[in-house]
Amino acid sequence: MSILVIGATGTVGSLVVQGLAKQGAQVTAMVRQAGNQSLPAGVNGVVADLGNVQSLRQAMAGVRTLFLLNALAADEVTQSLQALNVAREAGIQRIVYLSVIHADLYTDVPHFTGKHTVERMIESLDLPATILRPAYFMQNDITIQPVIEGYGVFPMPIGPKGCAMVDVRDIAEIAVAELLRRDRAPEPLPRLTLEVAGNEVFTGETAAAVWAQALKREIHYAGDDVQAFEAQLAQNAPGWLAYDLRLMMSRIQQLGQIPAPGAARKLEDLLGRPLRTYQAFVAERVAA
Repeated sequence: MSILVIGATGTVGSLVVQGLAKQGAQVTAMVRQAGNQSLPAGVNGVVADLGNVQSLRQAMAGVRTLFLLNALAADEVTQSLQALNVAREAGIQRIVYLSVIHADLYTDVPHFTGKHTVERMIESLDLPATILRPAYFMQNDITIQPVIEGYGVFPMPIGPKGCAMVDVRDIAEIAVAELLRRDRAPEPLPRLTLEVAGNEVFTGETAAAVWAQALKREIHYAGDDVQAFEAQLAQNAPGWLAYDLRLMMSRIQQLGQIPAPGAARKLEDLLGRPLRTYQAFVAERVAA
């Protein structure tokens, strides 16, 4: 019996695969095409697609524990619900699902509402699952680093409410810990929801200040113009995705991404160490 990782080649999923392999777990990584990705030693690859139910059935045969991460897609809800239904049919009773913080509050943002729909399925059917709800990824800012360094502006329009940014390496380690806890338990464990967020909240202005300190020069926040943000994204991404992310930024500006009190302490207790900080992440990026 193995742990199947869906989303195994992405930013978080690849780290989950590596972390499980280091712990000696029997891991199967689901990939869309054979031979396109190098996997850690001892990790098996299985070719399947979230849009292909028969391939999912084959991928889940003999699986004990499931990690479900669905990348942004126009049909994300259908893909995720199909995956969970096939998992139920296969008798999988140990699940970790990667959702998003405030999935229930960002009701006009398609991929947030989609993830909340998946959460509702897990809750209404009382599936034995851990729902991870991460906040803004620190690694999102890798894509804007050239703009920060080249033009002296922090262009991500996260606004004045703030985000409790979290490092994807911490997300992956938390996912690994939950997967192993469920996989090693003799019986299915009760459902659990964890907000996965950092200890410190950053606004557009304070995030810019962190980069300014690391680069030792002035970095200004570019402001809250989400229309310009969408237009920039649409140059290299599908229009539906650019619009979805624009709506997300509007909600971040209005509501922020701030976890309940004590959320970070729970994560640090689970990890047995402090969470990574945004200041350390930025310093690491500048040094690199």
